[in-house]
Amino acid sequence: MNDLAIQRAYGIFDFFRTVNGKFIFADDHLDRFFYSASQMRLEVGKTKDELKELLAELAAKNNIPDSGIRITLTGGYSEDGYSLAKPNMVITQKPLIAGKENNADGIRLISYEHRRQLPDVKTIDYIMAIWLRPWLLQNIADDVLYHQAGKVSEIPRSNFFIVAHDNKVATAGNNILKGIIRKQVLKISGSRFDTEEKDIYLDDIRDAKEAFITSTTKQVLPVLQVDGQQIGTGKPGEITMWLREQLTQLVYD
Repeated sequence: MNDLAIQRAYGIFDFFRTVNGKFIFADDHLDRFFYSASQMRLEVGKTKDELKELLAELAAKNNIPDSGIRITLTGGYSEDGYSLAKPNMVITQKPLIAGKENNADGIRLISYEHRRQLPDVKTIDYIMAIWLRPWLLQNIADDVLYHQAGKVSEIPRSNFFIVAHDNKVATAGNNILKGIIRKQVLKISGSRFDTEEKDIYLDDIRDAKEAFITSTTKQVLPVLQVDGQQIGTGKPGEITMWLREQLTQLVYD
């Protein structure tokens, strides 16, 4: 009970998949995990190679070919409930079939003005996102799109992209958590389309031809409407679905 993760919601984590027993983009996730730890002044206590050995041991014992693995690092057992202590690390694995919980046709978003604390760090703080869940249901939306004065940033657990009518692909570059799938999609998209990280505003979304989100579990998921307004034709776009197919091939090959 004295751990700062419980006392003050102080901690970090990272989450990645295994597919047919293969770790997916694990090096990128571990790099981000160590970055988050350094930004939060938390000592991991293991090298990257040592963590890889632990992950391999866990996967071998559990024998769950398609799974999600989460590494959590807490603020530790704090004597006064406020000062940093020696971090505790917990690694968990559970069965996971990516995308099964998603609407295959796409999702609906609703915008909300908010900026996460330390947005480039993958902390365990999802207070606002969870607090907004009843509001999402009331507004018949699947998830929330954060913005600051109309400048779009991210979804609580995903990154957001738009496709303009000239087929340029764009995603926010500042005040976000830079997802691992986001990184892969930027590479894939850049091989065929003009692709950039830039400021995106709510007005840009209204004029967009397509929109989609990316994450470890959702991969590439079409966005059909934002704030009740249809995006493009209101159906998954061609570029979105091409990116989804290319990413799927990359993950499953």
